[in-house]
Amino acid sequence: MLDVLDFLPAAMREPTVLAVPFFALMLGLEFFAAARLEDVDDDGRAPQGAYHKRDTKASLWMGVVSIGTSALSKFVALFAYVAIFTYLAPWQLPISAWYTWVIGFVGLDFLFYWEHRIAHRVRLVWATHQAHHSSEYFNFATALRQKWNNSMSMIMWTPLVCLGVPPAVVFACYSLNLIYQFWIHTERIGTMWRPFEFVMNTPSHHRVHHGSDPEYLDKNYAGTFIVWDRMFGSFQKELFRPHYGLTKPVGTYNIWKLQTHEYVSLGRDVASAPRFRDKLGYIFGPPGWAPAAVRAERHAEQAREQSAA
Repeated sequence: MLDVLDFLPAAMREPTVLAVPFFALMLGLEFFAAARLEDVDDDGRAPQGAYHKRDTKASLWMGVVSIGTSALSKFVALFAYVAIFTYLAPWQLPISAWYTWVIGFVGLDFLFYWEHRIAHRVRLVWATHQAHHSSEYFNFATALRQKWNNSMSMIMWTPLVCLGVPPAVVFACYSLNLIYQFWIHTERIGTMWRPFEFVMNTPSHHRVHHGSDPEYLDKNYAGTFIVWDRMFGSFQKELFRPHYGLTKPVGTYNIWKLQTHEYVSLGRDVASAPRFRDKLGYIFGPPGWAPAAVRAERHAEQAREQSAA
């Protein structure tokens, strides 16, 4: 029987789209399990595993739009990848060989770790990634709250193509990486078998990553293998239930604002900076960076507020 995806280029046959029924099933099961939970617990936060209707709706719509924007990014990147693979790669790994897929998957996960780390440490990249962290709930719907700008990802995967990994393998491994990350967005699973926890990314590790608590900020960047965090000093064990969301909540369920508010804030800061190096600092510095004079003014204002209280 003719494959319904045969009309597409091999690199565009999207595993994440094929996984949608699995996503829907898992989300439905978790939502059913959380149906009797109240929106607010005794400590003012949502109880573990809870869903919020407007929050969930925002996450689902952000995921739907991301399918289209991701396909567009891959379509544009495909031309560059094919040119690099054909004319610049020193060799071309066979797409049918098992080792090509192992190299592709492990290599992409390694690059994902660094792309993810950059996304948290460079404000221009954080401006698009922060949308994924904007929910104050942690459930399977949160996993679908994806960014719409995938340009940084497409840039980061280029070394794999330069090393002769076929573009179709790169795209497929990226999708498989995202599929793996879906199930770790839950509070329904505690810690797992210790050797598995040591090597693989798990719900416990990823809850830490989504935490806005000082102990958890900028930790556990891994996609599939948590060993990258252990190797490069960014691992943090789960010590207590995290507070989820951004350190400065956006306070909206409007998906356009959730995706763009940080770009607006970044543009405002760049426009107000009098010196060129300060403009560069706002763009390429970490989130929250500001010139020394601005930081001093902020500290003085905080001190005045505390003394007034």
